[in-house]
Amino acid sequence: MKRIYLSGPMTNMLDLNFPLFHSTAASLRAAGHSVINPAELNPDPGTWSECMRRDITALMECDTVATLPGWQNSHGASLEVHIGKELGMKVVNAHDLVSMEIAG
Repeated sequence: MKRIYLSGPMTNMLDLNFPLFHSTAASLRAAGHSVINPAELNPDPGTWSECMRRDITALMECDTVATLPGWQNSHGASLEVHIGKELGMKVVNAHDLVSMEIAG
């Protein structure tokens, strides 16, 4: 079982992009994975720095970073992907991972 961290844009997104984070996490969990969902770690708006500190701490417990659409345009998600790559984590497109599990 992979321990997956979801990474994607939140700032300036409708509903902070929480619906996509939640639906993707549910699909991966249904496939048996352990998923860290930043939308669950930060349900109430805090400062960007406070959220990123919680998120990066949780990221350290994972072996895979699964990216959501638009992650490249997000300062926080880009930082998470950079950290993941530098620490040898697998970085994958979340949609592709969900599709592989469904086809599986």
